[in-house]
Amino acid sequence: MVKSNDMLMLSGALSTLQSQANINIHLGGRSALELQGNTHYLQLNSLEVTLFAPGRTELPLWFIKNEWDLEYRVFKLSLLENDTLGLTAYRDGDIEMNISNPTRAMLECLALAPKEFSLNEAFELMEGLTTLRPKQVQELLENCKSIKVKRLFLYFAERAGHSWFKYIDQTKIDLGSGNRTITPNGVLVPKYSLVLAKDLAE
Repeated sequence: MVKSNDMLMLSGALSTLQSQANINIHLGGRSALELQGNTHYLQLNSLEVTLFAPGRTELPLWFIKNEWDLEYRVFKLSLLENDTLGLTAYRDGDIEMNISNPTRAMLECLALAPKEFSLNEAFELMEGLTTLRPKQVQELLENCKSIKVKRLFLYFAERAGHSWFKYIDQTKIDLGSGNRTITPNGVLVPKYSLVLAKDLAE
């Protein structure tokens, strides 16, 4: 039920898709970090929110064609072997929906970088993640399918000097082989075989 001229709530639509349509879509990335107080600048009401769904997800027309109270963008990617990992319940008034926990949200930001998300902003966000749980980080990194994302996550976490980083067992995480060029004409970070812009590599 909505009053005349009231905007339909995106959170309600997401809750419905998750609980009634069994569609695996959730709010994630920077938007999830904002909702959980993990960003320097709260902008959720002024920017589009980022939604994530597995690569072949088909969304119903009622969701696509309706206008919601927030602008949104859906990124379809299969980042994890088990796509239900790293989700947490979030309550928006009377509505409950699943969103990415901070660890998964960070992985999603890095998955979009550098084309859809700034690497510098991703590092700033990582700097704020001082209270991540090592067990949760370990599980998600072992489950992550992207070599690029895993290397960036570990490098940024180590560079930020987080206390939880020392508890991560990298021997259990598949980091692939060979260099990954994230920024053309950048500088090599030997430990993680990443080629990044000079300001992030030194």
